[in-house]
Amino acid sequence: MTATTRLELAALDAPDIEALAAFYSELTGGEIVRRIDEWITLRLPSGQEIAFQLAPDHVAPQWPGQDRPQQFHLDLLIDGHEAAAARAVELGATRLAEGPTWITLADPAGHPFDLCQRDGVEQMQLFAVTLDAPDAAALAHFYADLLELEVSYEGPEGAMITAEPTSLMFQQISGYNAPQWPDPSRPQQAHLDILVADLDAGEERALALGATRLDGGGTTFRVFADPAGHPFCLTAG
Repeated sequence: MTATTRLELAALDAPDIEALAAFYSELTGGEIVRRIDEWITLRLPSGQEIAFQLAPDHVAPQWPGQDRPQQFHLDLLIDGHEAAAARAVELGATRLAEGPTWITLADPAGHPFDLCQRDGVEQMQLFAVTLDAPDAAALAHFYADLLELEVSYEGPEGAMITAEPTSLMFQQISGYNAPQWPDPSRPQQAHLDILVADLDAGEERALALGATRLDGGGTTFRVFADPAGHPFCLTAG
């Protein structure tokens, strides 16, 4: 990843950002490092950041299914994922599904997340932000081109961009139901913030790659939708 374009963080929408930030802080051992207006930023022990954006009209996803689908989920690594899942439930999460090395839960705002077993990881880390898509490979190439990275995996179930400190994964979804922000009946649930050195140049590149400019933004950020409809922001780095 270049010094001029990089993934800064993923921001989750919630009607009560104090409660959701407290949940992830307790679960991950992270520290709240920023409170501004309707926004809270949490820094994990690894240095990675997750943000929480106030959305009074938040419509919680109901995974699985596409009536009220998830759009994003976080993949978190920890050694002892069963104990971590039990702790998450104590804090207000709901257990949804499991596999040999992972457990899917919903946080108190309804966002699904995965706790994945990784031997030797004593403090929880954010391995990847995963985006649902009707064409996972195409969306992976969009973000790889935008971030000046390479797609490290493509397969029938999805695609991946390997990056430090946080990777991006793209999950192939049939019958995908895209967000249409700011329509409250089909709202975003989360978005990515991507740092760029120059907003004008960043916008030109994003539009050329297939993004759509959306209403909103300010002097230090601009709002777009990716080709699958997920909103994202370019922010001045």
